[in-house]
Amino acid sequence: MKTNRQHRGGFTLVELLVVIVIIAALAGLALPTIMKNKSVADRTEAISNARQIGLNLFSFDEEYGSFPGNDTAEDVKETTGTALDFGGSFSNDYFRQLIATVGKSEKIFWAKTPYSKKKPDDVIEPGKALEAGEVGFGYVMANQTEGQSSSGEPSRPVVVTPLYKAGTNWEFDPEAFGEKAIILRLDQSATAETIRTDNRYVNIGEGRFLQTTGDNTPWGADLNPILRGPQTKGQ
Repeated sequence: MKTNRQHRGGFTLVELLVVIVIIAALAGLALPTIMKNKSVADRTEAISNARQIGLNLFSFDEEYGSFPGNDTAEDVKETTGTALDFGGSFSNDYFRQLIATVGKSEKIFWAKTPYSKKKPDDVIEPGKALEAGEVGFGYVMANQTEGQSSSGEPSRPVVVTPLYKAGTNWEFDPEAFGEKAIILRLDQSATAETIRTDNRYVNIGEGRFLQTTGDNTPWGADLNPILRGPQTKGQ
């Protein structure tokens, strides 16, 4: 006796729902790993760019006697004849001195942060070089007007990221690089340091933070470092 068999042409609604649920569950399991790998990649790129900035800073120091500051701006203009603007108080303004002298690319000044989501376009003409949103790093000066020097205490920070909301109160964004801050120091080391989630500071031990001054700190008792934040869209 022959048996007639009916062949189905597709999935039933229940089967489709089961497949969708399985795919969603697998995606949910994979997402944390994907996001972690993305944070690591962004952090690695930021470290590489910080080191490149460090090389430019030291080359600048050899020629002008210090890192960029208000006092070097006129010297750079006279030496290079550049029309780039150095007159603001953002890290962008001080980094433009490096572009005018020892570097011709904007790309090393970028790190992927909430305030610098798009890479620079490498247009370095006046009014276009390091526009708002193209810089991901903060810049640490010796005081309100003077840049640091390569002869300073080797463990002093000079370039940092990611600043919380691009601010200048030494708070770091724990979400950008997986609770890590990238710190370039005067010894040209660029390292990933843990951000405390309770106050968004970077701890350097014994209850002290990057910005802590006084005896037995990188800054000593005489320096009061000034952090310049990057310019963001709308500023």
